[in-house]
Amino acid sequence: MIMSEHAHHHESDINKYEQVLSKYNLDIDDEKVKAAVDKLIAEKVPANDTLDVKKFLMGSVELTTLQTTDSEESVLKFTERVNAFENTYPHLPHVATICVYPCFAQIVSQSLEVEGVEVACVSGSFPSSQALIEVKVAETALAIHDGATEIDIVMSVGKFLSGDYESVCDEISELKATCGERKMKVILETGCLKSASNIKKASILAMYSGADYIKTSTGKVSPAATPEAAYVMCQAIKEYYDQTGIQIGFKPAGGMNTVHDALVYYTIVKEVLGEKWLTNQWLRLGTSRLANLLLSEVEGREIKFF
Repeated sequence: MIMSEHAHHHESDINKYEQVLSKYNLDIDDEKVKAAVDKLIAEKVPANDTLDVKKFLMGSVELTTLQTTDSEESVLKFTERVNAFENTYPHLPHVATICVYPCFAQIVSQSLEVEGVEVACVSGSFPSSQALIEVKVAETALAIHDGATEIDIVMSVGKFLSGDYESVCDEISELKATCGERKMKVILETGCLKSASNIKKASILAMYSGADYIKTSTGKVSPAATPEAAYVMCQAIKEYYDQTGIQIGFKPAGGMNTVHDALVYYTIVKEVLGEKWLTNQWLRLGTSRLANLLLSEVEGREIKFF
């Protein structure tokens, strides 16, 4: 008797996720997405290639170091560059965030002097997400205790691809409960999801489970962010907003190697989501190299500041 009750409860949970997904258009043709993105890039990006947009994008950068070789010394230097930037370029916006591993949350939060720069930590067994939930919760709680003001977790991609939406969503909800008021970004690792339809599904489930932002990639898997994945994720954010009134942020990350790449993501957000998302509260760029490239273009000469 107990078994059948449990089975029934489990089935109703599974149906719950299918019900959520059924409210959205998941019948997406990958070729049509690519064609729409190509058209959008050709027609809309040139108009956004301006100094003002590049300055705005500088203020949306999450300056990231996630290297095996990171040390307290290197992360301190990294943070001090952000401190120095404000004095050197007072006419330009500072970066939105410094993003590091949780073991460096304390050093960043204690040495960061710039008002309004957030301390983000990747957590939950980044980049694979392959750990027990207890470990993910502990890592997240410790990062917050040490000064993280935002948390970036990775969706359990293996569970998602196996169709175990219940476990995927439960984990995200539990980690959001650990974050409390602090913003939580859910990385979908779109390069592993294989289809536009899967990217849309993962986006919806992540938002439904408590994500404050959805993020393309860890940067540790190839391909990382792509314009096609961004386009589908932004469509999901728009549909979710239209249905629930809840605004969710967007963060492309990994594989942004040029200023043109950044302009493409800006344009996708502008065209699909609209002006309401064009603040560094709702659009973030996860990158290490882009800050110097944007700075160089804005200042009109090559600068390696960060």
